[in-house]
Amino acid sequence: MHIDIITLFPEMFRGPFDASIVARAVEQGLVQIELHNLRDWGEGRHKVVDDSPHGGGAGMVLKPEPLFAAVEAVRPLAAEPGRVVLLTPQGRLLTQAIVNELAQFPRLVLLCGHYEGVDERVREHLVDDEISIGDYVLSGGEPAAMVLVDAVVRRLPGALGSEASLAEESHAQGLLEYPQYTRPADYRGWRVPDILLSGHHEEVRRWRRRQSLLRTARRRPDLLAKACLTDEERRWLEEELASD
Repeated sequence: MHIDIITLFPEMFRGPFDASIVARAVEQGLVQIELHNLRDWGEGRHKVVDDSPHGGGAGMVLKPEPLFAAVEAVRPLAAEPGRVVLLTPQGRLLTQAIVNELAQFPRLVLLCGHYEGVDERVREHLVDDEISIGDYVLSGGEPAAMVLVDAVVRRLPGALGSEASLAEESHAQGLLEYPQYTRPADYRGWRVPDILLSGHHEEVRRWRRRQSLLRTARRRPDLLAKACLTDEERRWLEEELASD
């Protein structure tokens, strides 16, 4: 996979992308990440990339010329033209389903929004997709791009040490993950549930499934509404929640 990031602050990415899963994926050749400074396509001696909004109002707006020029210059640098994604609070709310969708593209070109946003002509004529990572305000699209890249890269085959981890993580199946325990089995009198020490794999699987359902019902009932449950699981869950 090839990911291009067009940003006003390329230096922000060097720390997060130089460690952990993203760094290993780069080293293994699973993904290539290129950073491009938007000011390289800015106008005039001062490399201007923004201007005040027509009609008045607070703040500045990213101009269309630098953004179009940047994308048009970056696209020919790789074989695939790439899907152009704008990181913006007005975009689709990022979910695991959208992450899985984006991970199928051989190339992504990410645009980091800033200030009061981008000229509307960028949305209408340059961008293929708009993504938001949550209903809150950030200083710019850079942190959102980091989240998106991390989520997408871990979906690439070979990026994780254990592919089974992908299937069991929170949100991978539309539910929150079950509780996890490790050694020691008894810590300060707090014991690991006996079922996890039993060696009965089917019973462990059943316990984990039920705990996943229960945790999701208590913490994210909105997710549970979309989950596929058996009649037995629904009855058990209702009894557990009634006893809370």
